[in-house]
Amino acid sequence: MQVDVLLGLQWGDEGKGKIVDVFCPKYDLIARFQGGPNAGHTLEFDNKKFVLNTIPSGIFNEGTLNLIGNGVVIDPIILKRELDNLKAAGFDPVGKGNLVIARKAHLILPTHQLLDAASESNMGAGKIGSTLKGIGPTYMDKTGRNGLRVGDTSLPDFMDRYEKLKQKHLSILSHYGEIPDFSEKEAAFMAAIEFLKTIPFVDSEHLVNQYLNEGKRVLAEGAQGTLLDVDFGSYPFVTSSNTTTAGACTGLGIAPNKIGQVYGIFKAYATRVGGGPFPTELENETGEKLRQLGHEFGATTGRARRTGWIDLPALKYAIMINGVTELIMMKADVLDTFDKIYVCTHYKYQGETIDYMPYEIITHKPEPILKEVEGWNTDLTGIRSKDELPSALNNYISFLEQELNVPIKYLSVGPDRTQTIVL
Repeated sequence: MQVDVLLGLQWGDEGKGKIVDVFCPKYDLIARFQGGPNAGHTLEFDNKKFVLNTIPSGIFNEGTLNLIGNGVVIDPIILKRELDNLKAAGFDPVGKGNLVIARKAHLILPTHQLLDAASESNMGAGKIGSTLKGIGPTYMDKTGRNGLRVGDTSLPDFMDRYEKLKQKHLSILSHYGEIPDFSEKEAAFMAAIEFLKTIPFVDSEHLVNQYLNEGKRVLAEGAQGTLLDVDFGSYPFVTSSNTTTAGACTGLGIAPNKIGQVYGIFKAYATRVGGGPFPTELENETGEKLRQLGHEFGATTGRARRTGWIDLPALKYAIMINGVTELIMMKADVLDTFDKIYVCTHYKYQGETIDYMPYEIITHKPEPILKEVEGWNTDLTGIRSKDELPSALNNYISFLEQELNVPIKYLSVGPDRTQTIVL
């Protein structure tokens, strides 16, 4: 057996959580492989809405085990809050035993969040647009080889390790000015660590490979999006982890030859949160219309997302980097009332016409070349079969498939799990 991977092809917020929820009944294990509680995976079913930050999106299917992998960074306070909220809504993953955590996953400390806020504030106009969850500083400690991991909480010298890392952080923070009081958050952190110990810790690399050896099906769930990858995204306006297919290998402990299908998710248009380049951005009434119709506000932060037309050079790049085998188009219904839709097919860049994302996309901004496409002016939200789709939408899908050279196999026409059409 091989591990299938599901990830975003844009700047995040593509709708990965919904599709994992739709797919999970045919998988035995859903595994988050990177990112932290800056993710906001929204799931809707039975007139209920849930936002997951750290927990894999297969958690509502009791027959599926859910793994928080070693590539994830965990804030115990946020994870406890997530699980408390689920329990209050009638779902108890801890009691049901369908949630496990990798021992090698790193912990986000309260002082990581202070460092995040201080660093972002110090950058002024050049700030990244961090969610201030402490994720970047945690990954910095991970690569600096002095982070704390989930498995460390069971060691007798855990508090000594914690204090040593905290003192390092306080020393750095002293250079930024006065250090805010974080005693209340630290107490909540310690209480959450005790709660964390009630969830089974596993060696995720052995667990995943054991599942494969037993012929069980595994789906790796990505967070954020390809264009936010720390290596291949619009650096430095990126996240701190590898959001691509390669990140599933390092974030779970699987070999590259164990990768099976790669499902790439994209919106029928484009959005971005935070700073950084966005060639097709619409800073006008059309952009605001997309924002309001698409409810484009961060599930985790509530921040308004920037909006624009779909960007094919960026999508082609993401498909290439990830080895995408099947595409999933989300939020087609948001475009229901547009007479005309536009697609960026190329860029004008430093006197040339190109169809790829250039290295220097920040100081030398590419100008999008747009192709006009007929809108479908049809309410898609009640459609459940591909045979009912309007011809203009079929034409849009066919055009995208021809340009991207990968089939679009699924279409989302609303937020509920039932509003997913197999093409």
